[in-house]
Amino acid sequence: MSRGAGRAVLGVAGLLLAGLCTALPGEGFAQTQLLNASYDVAREFYREYNPLFESDWLMRTGQSVHVSQSHDGSSKQARAVIDGLAADVVTMNQGIDLEALADHGMVAPDWSQRFPDGAAPTYSTMLLLVRHGNPKGIKDWDDLARPGIQVIIVNPKTGGNGRYSYLAMWGYAKKHGASDPEAAQFVGSILRNVPVLESGGRSATNTFLQRGVGDVLVTFESEVIQIDREFGHGRVDVVYPTLSIRADNPVAVVVPVVAKKHDEELARAYLQFLYSEPAQELAARHFLRVRSAAVMARHADTFHTIALFSVDEVFGGWKKAQKDHFDEGAQFDRLMAASGRR
Repeated sequence: MSRGAGRAVLGVAGLLLAGLCTALPGEGFAQTQLLNASYDVAREFYREYNPLFESDWLMRTGQSVHVSQSHDGSSKQARAVIDGLAADVVTMNQGIDLEALADHGMVAPDWSQRFPDGAAPTYSTMLLLVRHGNPKGIKDWDDLARPGIQVIIVNPKTGGNGRYSYLAMWGYAKKHGASDPEAAQFVGSILRNVPVLESGGRSATNTFLQRGVGDVLVTFESEVIQIDREFGHGRVDVVYPTLSIRADNPVAVVVPVVAKKHDEELARAYLQFLYSEPAQELAARHFLRVRSAAVMARHADTFHTIALFSVDEVFGGWKKAQKDHFDEGAQFDRLMAASGRR
């Protein structure tokens, strides 16, 4: 073989080897991939947020990144990450799921201090959606306990939507001077009006809109716009209760996953970008309340003023709320058993 031919063969082999190395999974490949494990009704927001972040990251670093999504009930997602779902970041809708992940070493113990505002770049609240024209005359939480009213909510054991719904009802009673036994009686009356407990926010919406079950759907404010888009404007009316719960949307980096993939910088940037002006504007357009005062001012007509209470304020924090209400045999289970259901 001539020296020139040998150089040509080596050149081709080098190109093939370079191409093979690029295609094989490895550290460089992992750094351009990101998986976000998120709660059920956030899928539309992140479907638009991810390209926004990808473009910003490419412009700032010259590196292409592709973000994938995994969605389900918030607590089910936390369990999936604990059981091995290799998510780089989690974007949940309740602090107890982050606490559970911290207890298993999946996120930092001080996760709430790793980003501004308690690591919650957005928040929401629980509203009541009723059939067009509000034929049952539902105005506040009290009406959900009336005989003959069918209430659609998510199972508090499987989704943050359901936990917030339950805690909103309980907190409403407590804020109106009810004792714990009186609050339990009030919430129990509502639970007796629930024909089926759904596993997540989107399945609850489908039961209410597609199957036509129920008189009122308790769901996140952020779900309202998606219902209009999917099912047509005017299918439902929004009822703003006099008082509701603040539903923070906390975020965190999944420590063992990013350590293995060496992509902590990318994961942190993905979550930090949620606080940027473009991301906050996008979140507000998805009916998520945001931390930016300027963005909230621009959307003043969208977000009604409503009195909100926090989990810390009424329940002593998420861990206490979990122990008192949602652990096995706790208040929720007792109320379900008393209603003849489990």
